[in-house]
Amino acid sequence: MKRVAATLGAVVIAIAAALGGYWFGAKGGLEQRALPATDPAITTASAVPAPSAPAGGTSASGAERKPLYYRNPMGLPDTSPVPKKDQMGMDYIPVYSGGDVEPEGAPGALRISTEKVQKLGVRTEAATRLVLERTVSAAGRVEPDERRMYTIAPKFEGYVEKLHVNVTGQPVAKGQALFEVYSPELVSAQREYAIAAAGIQSMQGAGDEVVDSMKRLTQASLARLRNWDISDEQLRALEKSGEAKRTVTFRSPVAGIVTTKKALQGMRFMPGEMLYEVTDLSSVWVIADVFEQDIGAVRAGAMASVRVSSYPDKVFRGKITYVYPTLSAATRTIPVRIGLANPGQLLKPAMFAQIELAVGSAAKTLVVPDTAVIDSGLRRIVLVDSGAGHFEPRVVRTGARTSDHIEILEGIKEGERVVVAANFLIDAESNLKAALGSLSAPQQAPASAAAALVPPGSTPAATASAIGHRAEGKVESVDPKDGTVSLAHGPVASLKWPAMTMEFQVANEALLKALRPGASVAIEFVERKPGEWVITGVQPAAQRK
Repeated sequence: MKRVAATLGAVVIAIAAALGGYWFGAKGGLEQRALPATDPAITTASAVPAPSAPAGGTSASGAERKPLYYRNPMGLPDTSPVPKKDQMGMDYIPVYSGGDVEPEGAPGALRISTEKVQKLGVRTEAATRLVLERTVSAAGRVEPDERRMYTIAPKFEGYVEKLHVNVTGQPVAKGQALFEVYSPELVSAQREYAIAAAGIQSMQGAGDEVVDSMKRLTQASLARLRNWDISDEQLRALEKSGEAKRTVTFRSPVAGIVTTKKALQGMRFMPGEMLYEVTDLSSVWVIADVFEQDIGAVRAGAMASVRVSSYPDKVFRGKITYVYPTLSAATRTIPVRIGLANPGQLLKPAMFAQIELAVGSAAKTLVVPDTAVIDSGLRRIVLVDSGAGHFEPRVVRTGARTSDHIEILEGIKEGERVVVAANFLIDAESNLKAALGSLSAPQQAPASAAAALVPPGSTPAATASAIGHRAEGKVESVDPKDGTVSLAHGPVASLKWPAMTMEFQVANEALLKALRPGASVAIEFVERKPGEWVITGVQPAAQRK
């Protein structure tokens, strides 16, 4: 009886222990499953399977995270399931399921954890449409208006008898006497005219033919004097008095400044020799030297602001009247002419000036902040915020620029948010330059480095996209020891290379299996450092799509 009671007690204890263990195990499983939803450091990656819990009953929270695979530190499409080093001795970088940066979503998209976004200080703004107005600055100089410059040059030979204006820079009024000249030819022409005029009076009763002849002689003498720029006032005085004057006075044709004076008292001058130059400075030109890259936005009729150091508090405004058709090869600038009124003659010829030209279209265009564009030299990239920590790199075509905005002609749409701060940090964090070769990335970690590089004959499910440049050619020789290949390839359009034979490095030894002397192959390659070109993918030339 005692034995039966003892047996029943043992059975009850065993059942109770089993139920307790089941209850505690179920509770622990619930807590374990709830952990990923509450831990902000762990994010769900649908493209990459989560690592399983280690054996031995250790909970997932206490287990050390295991990397899914290791990626090339130089950004090449080369991965490894185990730790390794590249040819330069750099360690491959581990990639975790909850890592800071992983390929996710659209081809080439990057996923960054919320914590990392906050640490990097990522800031985004929406692409919007604005009237893109910008200002082109240029250096220039003040010059006289060529249409307001007058030269006094007698058309006959003579002598300077008397100077009325004897100083360069002296202001003169219109009609003011400048100098008097004596010329034997001029005196002779005056006498001929006076004799012809007197002859007409004395032959009033003669025949019509004789009178007409005298009139023609008088008109010829008068035309000769007028062609020598003798004023009408002097001609009327000559006709009235009938006496030839020894000297003739030359007067200023315009109100202005005597900018050139070559006449000297008593000097002899020849026909056409310039003795005075008078310039009207009530209106001047400013010739601005606009750089070649800005000239496309400059149009005649646009307003310009001019400043000179002599009057720093004054702004002179004028219109662009002409864009010259020539370019200076030395300075790579094109002259632009601006007409300015010059009241008070504050602007002096040869003054230096700073010009600001307002350019731009009145229509609204799609723009982003200038800090949003990453310019690699070959192309321009922006990072588009897709939400939930996903950032998609986009190649864009840019247009006009201002001091703080860049016009986007192609690549993004209005309203899309782009990264305007910390985009270079994201670039460095995710090795963006490697991912942007074709703007795509593998959605799954390849099983091995050889599978990622697609050796001939293999058809893996997930193939790494081409990165960098592409070429087709024939293998000349292979050096397995140095990891180099001599390839006679055709033209490379992306680098503007002609067909040539050159030496390439290979990313790893797996590629050498596809590179046999005499084989026709299609390769993908990148520039790892200046002058070092590395093959990252190989296919038979006939199989390449």
